[in-house]
Amino acid sequence: MAEPIIKELSVFFPAYNEEKNIKKVVLDAKRVLEKIAEKWEIVIVDDGSKDETGKIADSISKKFKPEIRVIHNKPNKGYGGALKAGYEASKYEWIAFADIDRQFNFSEITKFIEKQKESNADLVLGIRMHRADSFIRKLLTLVWAKILPRVLLGLKVTDYSCGFKMIKKNVFTAVQPLVGEEKVTQIEMLTKAQRMGFKFAEVGVHHYPRKFGRQTGTDLKVVLRSIRDLFKLWWQLK
Repeated sequence: MAEPIIKELSVFFPAYNEEKNIKKVVLDAKRVLEKIAEKWEIVIVDDGSKDETGKIADSISKKFKPEIRVIHNKPNKGYGGALKAGYEASKYEWIAFADIDRQFNFSEITKFIEKQKESNADLVLGIRMHRADSFIRKLLTLVWAKILPRVLLGLKVTDYSCGFKMIKKNVFTAVQPLVGEEKVTQIEMLTKAQRMGFKFAEVGVHHYPRKFGRQTGTDLKVVLRSIRDLFKLWWQLK
């Protein structure tokens, strides 16, 4: 067996109605972590799912405790709430999270680790290469990632909303409190980290079409609430 390439790593997966994806993603990640980390854990954040996601998560955790744990958000707290819960529950120095919709290959976490070693960054952010999303999602990302956060807040990252990141636990601690919800949670965290002088690095990751489940990021209610929260954040931080 090769030497582990990172001392300790917490990984969490936000999950909402992902019954057809959760088992494969979590077990694939477990196999990767066993090879690359001396100490590791997986935290599944079941964000008030209405399908069998929570039950499947509990069955995986029961089999692989204490390395795999489950948090149940009841009621649903949205993507931002799931991210906060995952970061708060993670105990190791480095924390990675990835969306559980199988649009990422978790084995690419080694790219994040190597990039961090090269750059000594506090945050390593994924950049989706050849993004496998609908036109409307790509358009919304253009507005959210390229225009509004840059213009309003001066956030200088390429793909802030990429659902694959690795950061130091102390960064999450330093940027508290996080008041933004949904899409704005990550904007707020990254903007505060940038203003505090934490070092950023970016790495390209593959992005695959979603085969199962439904994306909620383009729901009108989510988009409108996120726009409102973004302007509230701008007002608070200006």
